[in-house]
Amino acid sequence: MIEQAFAGIRFDPVVPVWLIAVLAAACLLVVMPALLRRARGAVWRALAFAVLLLWLTGPRLVRETREALADIGLLVVDQTASMQVGNRAALAEAARQKLQAEAGAFGDLELRTIDVPEGGNSGTRLFGAIDRALADIPRSRLAGVVAITDGQIHDIPDLAPGGAPLNVLIPAKGEQTDRRLRIIEAPAFGIVGRSVGIRLSIDDLGVAHPDGTARLMIRRDGGPARTEAVPVGREYTLDVPITRAGPTVLDLQAETLPGEVSAINNRTVVQINGVRDRLRVLLISGEPHAGERTWRRLLKADPAVDLVHFTILRPPEKDDLTPLNELALIAFPVRELFQVKISDFDLIILDRFQNRGLLPLPYLRNIADYVRNGGALLLSVGPEFTGAGSLAETPLGAVLPGRPARTGALVEEAFRPRVTPLGLRHPVTEGLEGANHDPAQGDTPGWGSWYRRITAADSRGETLMSAPDGSPLLLLDRVEQGRAALLLSDQIWLWSRGHQGGGPQAELLRRIAHWLMKEPELEEDSLTASFENGRLSIERHTTEDAASGEVSVTDPDGGKQAVPLIQAGPGRSVATLAAPKPGVWQITDGTRVAFAAAGIGNPREIADLRATATLVSALAHASGGGTHWLDDGSPGGAVPSLVRTQPGRAASGANWVGLQRRHDHLITGVAALPLLPPWLALPLILGLLLTAWQREGM
Repeated sequence: MIEQAFAGIRFDPVVPVWLIAVLAAACLLVVMPALLRRARGAVWRALAFAVLLLWLTGPRLVRETREALADIGLLVVDQTASMQVGNRAALAEAARQKLQAEAGAFGDLELRTIDVPEGGNSGTRLFGAIDRALADIPRSRLAGVVAITDGQIHDIPDLAPGGAPLNVLIPAKGEQTDRRLRIIEAPAFGIVGRSVGIRLSIDDLGVAHPDGTARLMIRRDGGPARTEAVPVGREYTLDVPITRAGPTVLDLQAETLPGEVSAINNRTVVQINGVRDRLRVLLISGEPHAGERTWRRLLKADPAVDLVHFTILRPPEKDDLTPLNELALIAFPVRELFQVKISDFDLIILDRFQNRGLLPLPYLRNIADYVRNGGALLLSVGPEFTGAGSLAETPLGAVLPGRPARTGALVEEAFRPRVTPLGLRHPVTEGLEGANHDPAQGDTPGWGSWYRRITAADSRGETLMSAPDGSPLLLLDRVEQGRAALLLSDQIWLWSRGHQGGGPQAELLRRIAHWLMKEPELEEDSLTASFENGRLSIERHTTEDAASGEVSVTDPDGGKQAVPLIQAGPGRSVATLAAPKPGVWQITDGTRVAFAAAGIGNPREIADLRATATLVSALAHASGGGTHWLDDGSPGGAVPSLVRTQPGRAASGANWVGLQRRHDHLITGVAALPLLPPWLALPLILGLLLTAWQREGM
């Protein structure tokens, strides 16, 4: 602050100004005729009236002491997502430091700096941030606004804020081009077995005449990529068949446009959740037994299940002479179920089914082929699984995870099923209530006992549950494209009756059925990734003993880093890391690949990644400022110098930006001296009137 002295004449009227004007008019009417006639004394009389009027205006000599106020300039730095592209952030920071240093050299200038944060779905709200900053800046002290931004601003007003010059510094060499992949419409759900359409468009921005086609790379669930030719600038529909339930992740990437600023918005991830319209389940009960109702109750409780259930009431070798039209309501549709419509079923369950000639061997071979071609088969077996009539001795045995032992296969004794070490890590049996995974309880199962089991031989696949002696009880196996499960006991129904406290019968059977139908959340080896609050969360599930290790993470710019995994439970390991860059992140453990998309929360910000002066140049020039490009190839960029200008003059040049001198001040003292005090005015008026009287009498 600098004190300065200023002197000047002020008027402090004794009477209202309008009254002085009336008196002046009256005096003029009185004196004017005499002046026109050149009468003697008219001039002296006019002088007397003039002195009177001057005295009434109260002239004073005033001396003020003023304290000059520093001007305030506003430096606005755009820090939204698009400013992280390329070297924009580095150029912006270099410009900030240089302008702040130059402003510090001016003693009469205060440079205030504000940052424009990410604006969510609303894009870059740069002028909204400026208006908030101007709320506590007097307009009389505002020297100007300097904005460092890429020019992608979504709240440009009609007039410059505060009426001050606006200069825009753009961290680029000039107008840029960009190609973007735009998803117009993508369904969140799709019916398994049908196709859905994704409406998309590939747009070339900043290109004078975009035309032709561009290759679109499509990668499904981390598998091999395929390409399609997509017309540029026109809507295109991509057909996606939904082959399984659960999420289908599509990684879509448009080929790079030569010279484009960034490929971040060339790529996106679309996730479509596959849902089954109706689950068609075929349940064949070999004979009535206590557990039959358990299966029926479980399947009928799900409204999404279409259940086809048959129970064999009489073995074919039994002959009681009862007419067939009185024995059953309908004939067993063997050919229709096991030849014509077998591929229509999502799951086939054989509950204590025995090969007693009811199904010819070709039909059993059809079931085996159904599994190999991607079908799901579940067997719950009892005593019928042993002996010559066992299904293991038919063509179906080739797809079963195990066979009964040749001798002593049927074991009838009380036992509590145990979850194997592998089962503790497998999603089908992981975390089952009552399982033997709590050392505090002696690692003993807390559920009820079963009383009959089948000893298996030549078992294969994965053993998730076992008897106390270690023999398999629940076997899961992959058979070419399909899956099969074998439950070597028909006693699970005891859990549904609450025997000895019961057990998680419904949950276990539900998990087995959905694993057989390839539900992704029950896959034992999986790698998933997701974003939350700007952080990338990674989870790997495996049945291997060592669940830790590391994954390779590729960011949207192609940079790679190794991220260690931390074991979070049996078979599960996790990792989190900051992920500030918008775009598609790729994670792989060497075998599996997962994708996650960041920055989708602000689609307007990455929809156009060009640095441009087109949007804001008119506003800047209308305010007296201008636009400047910062990137000249040097590390620090071509930052214009900061100079002080006078109001009404240009505030921008070829290599400089200006902040006006506003000359605002505070008055700290006032001294006033009357120029025509009453003691002087009265004698002067009387003297002039007396002189006028004397001149008129001559």
